[in-house]
Amino acid sequence: MIPNVITGPIWHSNHYNDNVVEYVTWERIVMTGETRRKVNENGRVVIPAAYRKALGIRAGDEVVLRMEDDELRITTMKRRIERAQRLVRKYVRPGVSLVDELIAERREAAKNE
Repeated sequence: MIPNVITGPIWHSNHYNDNVVEYVTWERIVMTGETRRKVNENGRVVIPAAYRKALGIRAGDEVVLRMEDDELRITTMKRRIERAQRLVRKYVRPGVSLVDELIAERREAAKNE
């Protein structure tokens, strides 16, 4: 979940006669849950720094792209695993180890071979 407010160092880029000037300032950004970005000629889109920070995405990280209801969704493998774990937790009794159950089942199956 993306927080509503992120405060921290934010990169700014200004273009002056085809030169890019970048600098860092401390700002407070109120995130509305969406932003507009342009797609460049190579099909690239820049994910805003505040969004990358909220999702824990760093340079070089792999992201997962998925089409859902005519929308492009971007997430990380870490977030997908966390979501799967939350979904499974709903159906597992407290104190039960699925790993231990799987190992026991495999050992039983090996005995019967």
